Amino acid sequence: MTAPRTPARPPARIVIENCAIATVDARDTEYASGHVVVADRLIESVGAGPAPAGLENVVRRIDGTGHLVTPGLVNTHHHFYQWITRGLATDHHLFDWLVALYPTWARIDEPMVRAAAGGSLAMMARGGVTTAMDHHYVYPRGTGDLSGAIIGAAAETGVRFTLARGSMDRGASDGGLPPDFAVESLDGALAATEETIDTHHDASPDAMTQIAVAPCSPFSVSTELMRQGAELARRRGVRLHTHGSETVEEEQFCKELFGMGPTDYFESTGWLGSDVWMAHCVHMNDSDLAAFGRTGTGVAHCPSSNARLAAGIARVPDMLAAGIPVGLGVDGTASNESGELHTELRNALLVNRLGTHRETALTVRQALRLGTYGGAQVLGRADRIGSIEAGKLADLVLWKMDTLAHASIADPVAALVLGAAAPITLSLVNGRTVVEEGRLTTVDEDALARATRSEARRLARITADGRP
Repeated sequence: MTAPRTPARPPARIVIENCAIATVDARDTEYASGHVVVADRLIESVGAGPAPAGLENVVRRIDGTGHLVTPGLVNTHHHFYQWITRGLATDHHLFDWLVALYPTWARIDEPMVRAAAGGSLAMMARGGVTTAMDHHYVYPRGTGDLSGAIIGAAAETGVRFTLARGSMDRGASDGGLPPDFAVESLDGALAATEETIDTHHDASPDAMTQIAVAPCSPFSVSTELMRQGAELARRRGVRLHTHGSETVEEEQFCKELFGMGPTDYFESTGWLGSDVWMAHCVHMNDSDLAAFGRTGTGVAHCPSSNARLAAGIARVPDMLAAGIPVGLGVDGTASNESGELHTELRNALLVNRLGTHRETALTVRQALRLGTYGGAQVLGRADRIGSIEAGKLADLVLWKMDTLAHASIADPVAALVLGAAAPITLSLVNGRTVVEEGRLTTVDEDALARATRSEARRLARITADGRP
Protein backbone atom coordinates (compact mmCIF):
# COMPACT_ATOMS: atom_id res chain seq x y z
CA MET A 1 0.00 0.00 0.00
CA THR A 2 1.46 3.33 -1.03
CA ALA A 3 1.61 5.97 1.69
CA PRO A 4 -0.30 9.17 0.90
CA ARG A 5 1.87 12.00 -0.35
CA THR A 6 2.31 15.01 1.86
CA PRO A 7 0.96 18.05 -0.01
CA ALA A 8 3.73 20.33 -1.23
CA ARG A 9 4.15 23.44 0.90
CA PRO A 10 3.19 26.58 -1.00
CA PRO A 11 6.19 28.91 -1.26
CA ALA A 12 6.47 31.74 1.24
CA ARG A 13 5.59 34.87 -0.69
CA ILE A 14 6.57 38.50 -0.27
CA VAL A 15 4.39 40.93 -2.23
CA ILE A 16 5.53 44.47 -3.04
CA GLU A 17 2.89 46.69 -4.66
CA ASN A 18 2.20 50.29 -5.71
CA CYS A 19 5.84 51.01 -6.49
CA ALA A 20 7.74 52.24 -9.52
CA ILE A 21 9.83 49.41 -11.00
CA ALA A 22 12.93 49.55 -13.20
CA THR A 23 13.40 45.95 -14.30
CA VAL A 24 16.64 46.52 -16.29
CA ASP A 25 15.59 43.66 -18.55
CA ALA A 26 16.58 43.50 -22.22
CA ARG A 27 13.87 46.04 -23.13
CA ASP A 28 14.45 48.27 -20.09
CA THR A 29 10.84 47.65 -19.08
CA GLU A 30 9.57 50.04 -16.41
CA TYR A 31 6.31 50.39 -14.52
CA ALA A 32 5.14 53.65 -12.99
CA SER A 33 3.07 51.63 -10.53
CA GLY A 34 3.51 47.92 -10.39
CA HIS A 35 4.14 44.84 -8.30
CA VAL A 36 6.84 42.25 -7.64
CA VAL A 37 6.03 38.88 -6.08
CA VAL A 38 8.83 36.88 -4.48
CA ALA A 39 8.25 33.18 -3.86
CA ASP A 40 10.87 31.76 -1.49
CA ARG A 41 14.13 32.81 -3.16
CA LEU A 42 12.83 33.48 -6.69
CA ILE A 43 11.01 36.30 -8.43
CA GLU A 44 7.63 34.81 -9.26
CA SER A 45 6.07 37.72 -11.14
CA VAL A 46 6.57 41.38 -12.00
CA GLY A 47 4.17 43.66 -13.79
CA ALA A 48 1.93 46.69 -13.85
CA GLY A 49 -0.76 47.29 -11.25
CA PRO A 50 -1.46 45.21 -8.15
CA ALA A 51 -0.24 41.66 -7.62
CA PRO A 52 -2.42 38.77 -8.78
CA ALA A 53 -5.32 37.98 -6.46
CA GLY A 54 -5.54 34.78 -4.44
CA LEU A 55 -1.85 34.24 -3.76
CA GLU A 56 -1.26 31.63 -1.05
CA ASN A 57 1.06 31.86 1.93
CA VAL A 58 1.77 35.59 1.66
CA VAL A 59 4.04 36.15 4.66
CA ARG A 60 4.57 39.83 3.98
CA ARG A 61 2.77 42.45 1.91
CA ILE A 62 4.49 45.81 1.41
CA ASP A 63 2.85 49.00 0.20
CA GLY A 64 5.61 50.45 -1.98
CA THR A 65 3.97 53.84 -2.56
CA GLY A 66 6.70 56.44 -3.04
CA HIS A 67 9.34 53.79 -3.73
CA LEU A 68 11.39 52.48 -6.65
CA VAL A 69 12.30 48.79 -6.97
CA THR A 70 15.47 47.88 -8.87
CA PRO A 71 17.64 44.81 -9.13
CA GLY A 72 20.20 44.66 -6.36
CA LEU A 73 23.49 46.40 -7.16
CA VAL A 74 26.42 44.21 -8.24
CA ASN A 75 29.94 45.20 -7.23
CA THR A 76 32.63 43.92 -9.62
CA HIS A 77 35.89 45.11 -8.02
CA HIS A 78 37.00 45.68 -4.43
CA HIS A 79 39.80 45.11 -1.92
CA PHE A 80 38.09 44.61 1.44
CA TYR A 81 41.27 44.66 3.55
CA GLN A 82 41.77 48.34 2.71
CA TRP A 83 38.84 49.30 4.95
CA ILE A 84 41.31 49.62 7.84
CA THR A 85 43.76 51.81 5.87
CA ARG A 86 41.39 54.52 4.66
CA GLY A 87 42.43 58.16 4.54
CA LEU A 88 46.14 57.51 3.91
CA ALA A 89 48.29 58.67 0.98
CA THR A 90 45.54 61.00 -0.14
CA ASP A 91 47.55 62.93 -2.75
CA HIS A 92 49.34 60.18 -4.68
CA HIS A 93 49.08 58.58 -8.09
CA LEU A 94 48.84 54.79 -8.27
CA PHE A 95 52.49 53.68 -8.10
CA ASP A 96 53.44 56.15 -5.35
CA TRP A 97 50.26 55.23 -3.47
CA LEU A 98 51.17 51.54 -3.66
CA VAL A 99 54.74 52.20 -2.48
CA ALA A 100 53.38 54.22 0.44
CA LEU A 101 50.83 51.61 1.53
CA TYR A 102 52.40 48.20 0.82
CA PRO A 103 54.52 48.32 4.02
CA THR A 104 51.25 48.63 5.96
CA TRP A 105 49.23 46.13 3.93
CA ALA A 106 52.02 43.57 4.22
CA ARG A 107 51.30 43.35 7.97
CA ILE A 108 47.64 42.38 7.86
CA ASP A 109 46.49 39.23 9.63
CA GLU A 110 43.30 37.18 9.90
CA PRO A 111 41.50 39.25 12.59
CA MET A 112 42.26 42.44 10.66
CA VAL A 113 41.01 40.97 7.40
CA ARG A 114 37.84 39.62 9.03
CA ALA A 115 37.01 43.03 10.52
CA ALA A 116 37.86 44.89 7.32
CA ALA A 117 35.78 42.51 5.21
CA GLY A 118 32.86 42.92 7.60
CA GLY A 119 33.07 46.70 7.39
CA SER A 120 33.38 46.73 3.60
CA LEU A 121 30.48 44.31 3.11
CA ALA A 122 28.23 46.08 5.59
CA MET A 123 28.72 49.47 3.95
CA MET A 124 27.98 48.08 0.50
CA ALA A 125 24.95 46.07 1.61
CA ARG A 126 23.55 49.08 3.44
CA GLY A 127 23.81 50.96 0.14
CA GLY A 128 21.98 48.47 -2.05
CA VAL A 129 24.63 45.91 -3.00
CA THR A 130 23.27 42.37 -3.10
CA THR A 131 26.21 40.75 -4.94
CA ALA A 132 29.74 41.65 -3.87
CA MET A 133 33.23 40.58 -4.84
CA ASP A 134 36.64 40.95 -3.27
CA HIS A 135 39.97 40.81 -5.06
CA HIS A 136 42.26 39.79 -2.22
CA TYR A 137 45.89 39.31 -3.19
CA VAL A 138 47.95 40.12 -0.04
CA TYR A 139 48.79 36.89 1.79
CA PRO A 140 51.68 37.55 4.22
CA ARG A 141 53.21 34.37 5.55
CA GLY A 142 51.83 32.86 8.74
CA THR A 143 48.88 35.24 9.14
CA GLY A 144 46.00 32.76 9.20
CA ASP A 145 43.17 31.80 6.86
CA LEU A 146 42.56 35.11 5.12
CA SER A 147 40.33 33.72 2.37
CA GLY A 148 38.20 31.88 4.93
CA ALA A 149 37.84 35.06 6.98
CA ILE A 150 36.58 37.01 3.97
CA ILE A 151 34.15 34.31 2.87
CA GLY A 152 32.89 33.97 6.43
CA ALA A 153 32.20 37.70 6.64
CA ALA A 154 30.25 37.59 3.37
CA ALA A 155 28.16 34.66 4.60
CA GLU A 156 27.42 36.48 7.84
CA THR A 157 26.37 39.65 6.00
CA GLY A 158 24.14 37.61 3.71
CA VAL A 159 25.20 38.89 0.31
CA ARG A 160 25.97 36.86 -2.79
CA PHE A 161 29.75 36.77 -3.15
CA THR A 162 32.70 36.12 -5.43
CA LEU A 163 36.18 35.88 -3.93
CA ALA A 164 38.76 36.64 -6.59
CA ARG A 165 41.64 34.75 -4.96
CA GLY A 166 44.56 36.98 -5.84
CA SER A 167 48.28 36.46 -5.63
CA MET A 168 51.63 38.18 -6.06
CA ASP A 169 54.98 36.49 -6.68
CA ARG A 170 57.07 39.52 -7.70
CA GLY A 171 58.45 41.09 -4.54
CA ALA A 172 60.78 44.05 -4.13
CA SER A 173 63.90 41.96 -4.77
CA ASP A 174 62.48 41.00 -8.20
CA GLY A 175 61.57 44.55 -9.16
CA GLY A 176 58.03 44.48 -7.74
CA LEU A 177 56.45 46.91 -5.29
CA PRO A 178 55.43 44.76 -2.30
CA PRO A 179 57.93 43.60 0.37
CA ASP A 180 59.25 40.09 -0.23
CA PHE A 181 57.60 38.69 2.92
CA ALA A 182 54.17 39.69 1.55
CA VAL A 183 54.38 37.69 -1.69
CA GLU A 184 53.98 34.00 -2.46
CA SER A 185 56.00 31.65 -4.59
CA LEU A 186 54.64 30.67 -8.00
CA ASP A 187 53.85 27.12 -6.91
CA GLY A 188 52.53 28.26 -3.54
CA ALA A 189 50.14 30.78 -5.09
CA LEU A 190 48.77 28.29 -7.60
CA ALA A 191 48.33 25.57 -4.97
CA ALA A 192 46.61 27.93 -2.53
CA THR A 193 44.30 29.22 -5.25
CA GLU A 194 43.26 25.70 -6.25
CA GLU A 195 42.72 24.76 -2.62
CA THR A 196 40.40 27.79 -2.27
CA ILE A 197 38.41 26.57 -5.28
CA ASP A 198 38.24 23.06 -3.81
CA THR A 199 37.04 24.35 -0.46
CA HIS A 200 34.69 27.18 -1.32
CA HIS A 201 33.57 27.35 -4.97
CA ASP A 202 29.92 26.57 -5.67
CA ALA A 203 29.23 26.13 -9.38
CA SER A 204 25.44 25.93 -9.01
CA PRO A 205 23.27 28.63 -10.67
CA ASP A 206 22.03 30.00 -7.33
CA ALA A 207 25.45 29.90 -5.62
CA MET A 208 26.10 32.27 -2.74
CA THR A 209 29.89 31.82 -2.94
CA GLN A 210 32.08 31.52 -6.01
CA ILE A 211 35.84 31.75 -6.56
CA ALA A 212 37.82 33.37 -9.38
CA VAL A 213 41.54 33.10 -10.17
CA ALA A 214 43.05 36.57 -9.81
CA PRO A 215 46.81 37.31 -9.96
CA CYS A 216 47.10 40.93 -8.91
CA SER A 217 48.50 42.87 -11.88
CA PRO A 218 51.19 42.67 -14.57
CA PHE A 219 53.66 44.59 -12.42
CA SER A 220 53.30 42.43 -9.30
CA VAL A 221 53.24 38.90 -10.73
CA SER A 222 55.42 36.87 -13.05
CA THR A 223 54.41 36.00 -16.59
CA GLU A 224 54.37 32.36 -15.57
CA LEU A 225 51.85 33.05 -12.79
CA MET A 226 49.62 34.85 -15.28
CA ARG A 227 49.87 32.01 -17.79
CA GLN A 228 49.47 29.14 -15.33
CA GLY A 229 46.74 31.03 -13.49
CA ALA A 230 44.70 31.19 -16.71
CA GLU A 231 45.27 27.49 -17.30
CA LEU A 232 44.17 26.68 -13.74
CA ALA A 233 40.99 28.74 -14.05
CA ARG A 234 39.96 27.09 -17.28
CA ARG A 235 40.78 23.62 -16.04
CA ARG A 236 38.56 24.22 -13.01
CA GLY A 237 35.81 26.13 -14.83
CA VAL A 238 36.06 29.39 -12.85
CA ARG A 239 36.45 32.99 -13.96
CA LEU A 240 39.62 35.12 -14.18
CA HIS A 241 40.19 38.62 -12.82
CA THR A 242 43.08 41.10 -12.63
CA HIS A 243 43.94 44.79 -12.91
CA GLY A 244 44.51 46.12 -16.41
CA SER A 245 45.52 49.36 -18.15
CA GLU A 246 44.90 51.44 -15.04
CA THR A 247 47.58 54.09 -15.53
CA VAL A 248 50.00 55.51 -18.08
CA GLU A 249 52.84 54.23 -15.91
CA GLU A 250 51.51 50.67 -16.18
CA GLU A 251 51.53 50.86 -19.96
CA GLN A 252 55.12 52.09 -19.90
CA PHE A 253 56.07 49.29 -17.48
CA CYS A 254 54.58 46.63 -19.77
CA LYS A 255 56.33 48.00 -22.85
CA GLU A 256 59.69 48.15 -21.07
CA LEU A 257 59.42 44.71 -19.47
CA PHE A 258 57.46 42.72 -22.05
CA GLY A 259 57.94 44.70 -25.25
CA MET A 260 54.19 45.22 -25.69
CA GLY A 261 51.24 47.08 -24.19
CA PRO A 262 48.97 45.60 -21.51
CA THR A 263 46.25 44.24 -23.82
CA ASP A 264 48.73 42.47 -26.10
CA TYR A 265 50.47 41.10 -23.02
CA PHE A 266 47.19 39.81 -21.62
CA GLU A 267 46.39 38.13 -24.92
CA SER A 268 49.83 36.50 -25.03
CA THR A 269 49.26 34.95 -21.59
CA GLY A 270 45.71 33.71 -22.24
CA TRP A 271 44.01 36.56 -20.42
CA LEU A 272 41.40 37.66 -22.91
CA GLY A 273 38.06 35.87 -23.11
CA SER A 274 34.43 35.84 -22.07
CA ASP A 275 35.47 34.29 -18.73
CA VAL A 276 37.79 37.22 -17.92
CA TRP A 277 37.13 40.65 -16.44
CA MET A 278 39.65 43.41 -15.78
CA ALA A 279 39.53 46.27 -13.28
CA HIS A 280 39.87 49.89 -14.47
CA CYS A 281 40.94 49.70 -18.15
CA VAL A 282 41.45 53.46 -18.26
CA HIS A 283 44.16 53.72 -20.90
CA MET A 284 42.92 51.70 -23.87
CA ASN A 285 43.26 52.57 -27.56
CA ASP A 286 40.87 51.55 -30.33
CA SER A 287 42.78 48.32 -30.95
CA ASP A 288 42.52 47.39 -27.25
CA LEU A 289 38.79 48.02 -27.25
CA ALA A 290 38.35 45.93 -30.38
CA ALA A 291 40.25 43.04 -28.75
CA PHE A 292 38.06 43.17 -25.64
CA GLY A 293 34.92 43.38 -27.74
CA ARG A 294 35.98 40.52 -30.01
CA THR A 295 36.76 38.23 -27.08
CA GLY A 296 33.97 39.32 -24.72
CA THR A 297 36.45 40.36 -22.01
CA GLY A 298 34.66 42.35 -19.29
CA VAL A 299 35.56 45.57 -17.49
CA ALA A 300 35.00 46.70 -13.89
CA HIS A 301 34.68 50.48 -14.13
CA CYS A 302 35.74 52.27 -10.92
CA PRO A 303 35.14 55.99 -11.50
CA SER A 304 35.72 57.25 -7.95
CA SER A 305 38.97 55.34 -7.48
CA ASN A 306 40.20 56.38 -10.92
CA ALA A 307 39.60 60.01 -9.94
CA ARG A 308 41.08 59.63 -6.43
CA LEU A 309 44.34 58.29 -7.92
CA ALA A 310 44.27 60.67 -10.91
CA ALA A 311 44.36 57.66 -13.25
CA GLY A 312 42.13 59.19 -15.92
CA ILE A 313 38.72 58.67 -17.53
CA ALA A 314 37.92 55.22 -18.88
CA ARG A 315 36.27 55.13 -22.31
CA VAL A 316 33.05 53.55 -21.09
CA PRO A 317 30.78 54.80 -23.92
CA ASP A 318 33.23 53.37 -26.47
CA MET A 319 33.42 50.10 -24.51
CA LEU A 320 29.66 49.73 -24.61
CA ALA A 321 29.60 50.55 -28.33
CA ALA A 322 32.21 47.82 -28.88
CA GLY A 323 30.02 45.26 -27.10
CA ILE A 324 32.25 44.98 -24.03
CA PRO A 325 30.48 43.88 -20.81
CA VAL A 326 30.95 46.69 -18.26
CA GLY A 327 30.05 46.72 -14.57
CA LEU A 328 30.83 49.08 -11.71
CA GLY A 329 33.33 48.64 -8.90
CA VAL A 330 33.84 50.36 -5.56
CA ASP A 331 37.55 49.44 -5.62
CA GLY A 332 39.46 49.28 -2.36
CA THR A 333 38.49 51.85 0.22
CA ALA A 334 42.04 53.19 0.48
CA SER A 335 41.24 54.79 -2.90
CA ASN A 336 37.47 55.24 -2.46
CA GLU A 337 36.89 55.94 1.19
CA SER A 338 33.07 55.92 0.95
CA GLY A 339 33.03 52.20 0.17
CA GLU A 340 29.59 52.49 -1.44
CA LEU A 341 28.54 51.36 -4.90
CA HIS A 342 25.38 53.43 -5.33
CA THR A 343 27.54 56.57 -5.47
CA GLU A 344 29.31 55.01 -8.46
CA LEU A 345 26.08 55.18 -10.49
CA ARG A 346 26.24 58.96 -10.27
CA ASN A 347 30.00 59.23 -10.61
CA ALA A 348 30.09 56.95 -13.65
CA LEU A 349 27.63 59.23 -15.43
CA LEU A 350 29.26 62.51 -14.36
CA VAL A 351 32.89 61.51 -14.92
CA ASN A 352 32.19 60.08 -18.35
CA ARG A 353 30.46 63.31 -19.36
CA LEU A 354 33.79 65.04 -18.77
CA GLY A 355 35.23 62.92 -21.59
CA THR A 356 35.00 63.31 -25.32
CA HIS A 357 31.35 62.27 -25.57
CA ARG A 358 30.28 64.99 -23.15
CA GLU A 359 26.52 65.05 -22.43
CA THR A 360 25.84 62.03 -24.65
CA ALA A 361 28.31 59.77 -22.81
CA LEU A 362 25.85 57.93 -20.56
CA THR A 363 22.19 58.23 -19.63
CA VAL A 364 20.78 57.64 -16.16
CA ARG A 365 19.39 54.30 -17.30
CA GLN A 366 22.72 53.21 -18.73
CA ALA A 367 24.31 54.07 -15.39
CA LEU A 368 21.76 51.93 -13.55
CA ARG A 369 22.36 49.10 -16.02
CA LEU A 370 26.13 49.26 -15.36
CA GLY A 371 25.48 48.83 -11.64
CA THR A 372 23.05 45.93 -12.03
CA TYR A 373 22.83 43.83 -15.20
CA GLY A 374 26.26 44.94 -16.43
CA GLY A 375 27.85 43.78 -13.20
CA ALA A 376 26.01 40.47 -13.42
CA GLN A 377 27.38 40.00 -16.96
CA VAL A 378 30.91 40.73 -15.81
CA LEU A 379 30.65 38.13 -13.03
CA GLY A 380 29.12 35.57 -15.39
CA ARG A 381 25.79 35.53 -13.56
CA ALA A 382 23.41 37.51 -15.79
CA ASP A 383 21.20 34.47 -16.35
CA ARG A 384 20.22 34.51 -12.65
CA ILE A 385 20.66 38.07 -11.32
CA GLY A 386 20.95 41.67 -12.52
CA SER A 387 17.37 42.23 -13.72
CA ILE A 388 13.86 41.80 -12.34
CA GLU A 389 12.34 38.94 -14.31
CA ALA A 390 10.21 35.96 -13.37
CA GLY A 391 12.40 32.97 -12.56
CA LYS A 392 15.46 34.98 -11.55
CA LEU A 393 16.84 35.03 -8.03
CA ALA A 394 15.13 37.48 -5.68
CA ASP A 395 17.96 39.98 -5.21
CA LEU A 396 16.02 43.26 -5.04
CA VAL A 397 16.22 46.74 -3.50
CA LEU A 398 13.28 48.95 -2.52
CA TRP A 399 14.48 52.57 -2.55
CA LYS A 400 12.48 55.28 -0.73
CA MET A 401 12.02 58.17 -3.17
CA ASP A 402 9.37 60.35 -1.50
CA THR A 403 11.54 62.16 1.06
CA LEU A 404 12.82 65.73 0.79
CA ALA A 405 15.92 64.54 -1.09
CA HIS A 406 14.00 63.10 -4.06
CA ALA A 407 10.28 63.88 -3.92
CA SER A 408 10.38 66.74 -6.44
CA ILE A 409 12.08 64.62 -9.15
CA ALA A 410 9.40 63.07 -11.34
CA ASP A 411 11.62 60.38 -12.90
CA PRO A 412 12.55 57.91 -10.12
CA VAL A 413 15.53 56.49 -12.05
CA ALA A 414 16.95 59.98 -12.55
CA ALA A 415 16.32 60.64 -8.86
CA LEU A 416 18.20 57.48 -7.87
CA VAL A 417 21.20 58.09 -10.13
CA LEU A 418 21.58 61.87 -9.96
CA GLY A 419 20.14 62.65 -6.54
CA ALA A 420 21.47 62.17 -3.05
CA ALA A 421 21.92 58.64 -1.73
CA ALA A 422 18.41 57.22 -1.47
CA PRO A 423 17.28 55.53 1.74
CA ILE A 424 16.66 51.79 1.50
CA THR A 425 13.42 50.45 2.93
CA LEU A 426 14.16 46.83 2.04
CA SER A 427 16.95 44.83 0.44
CA LEU A 428 16.50 41.15 -0.34
CA VAL A 429 19.14 38.58 -1.27
CA ASN A 430 17.74 35.19 -2.28
CA GLY A 431 14.43 36.45 -0.90
CA ARG A 432 16.02 36.98 2.53
CA THR A 433 15.94 40.41 4.19
CA VAL A 434 19.42 41.90 4.52
CA VAL A 435 18.52 45.58 5.03
CA GLU A 436 15.35 46.95 6.62
CA GLU A 437 14.63 50.67 7.03
CA GLY A 438 18.26 51.56 6.33
CA ARG A 439 19.78 49.14 8.86
CA LEU A 440 21.42 45.77 8.37
CA THR A 441 19.40 42.90 9.78
CA THR A 442 22.20 40.33 9.67
CA VAL A 443 25.06 41.99 11.57
CA ASP A 444 25.54 44.58 14.30
CA GLU A 445 26.77 47.75 12.56
CA ASP A 446 27.93 49.39 15.79
CA ALA A 447 29.98 46.34 16.80
CA LEU A 448 31.54 46.30 13.33
CA ALA A 449 32.48 49.94 13.63
CA ARG A 450 34.24 49.26 16.93
CA ALA A 451 36.05 46.21 15.53
CA THR A 452 37.28 48.00 12.41
CA ARG A 453 38.53 50.97 14.45
CA SER A 454 40.36 48.65 16.85
CA GLU A 455 42.00 46.63 14.05
CA ALA A 456 42.97 49.78 12.13
CA ARG A 457 44.75 51.09 15.22
CA ARG A 458 46.46 47.74 15.81
CA LEU A 459 47.69 47.65 12.21
CA ALA A 460 49.03 51.21 12.52
CA ARG A 461 50.94 50.26 15.68
CA ILE A 462 52.47 47.14 14.11
CA THR A 463 53.50 49.11 11.02
CA ALA A 464 55.08 51.82 13.15
CA ASP A 465 57.06 49.15 15.01
CA GLY A 466 58.41 47.91 11.67
CA ARG A 467 57.77 44.25 12.42
CA PRO A 468 57.47 41.92 9.38
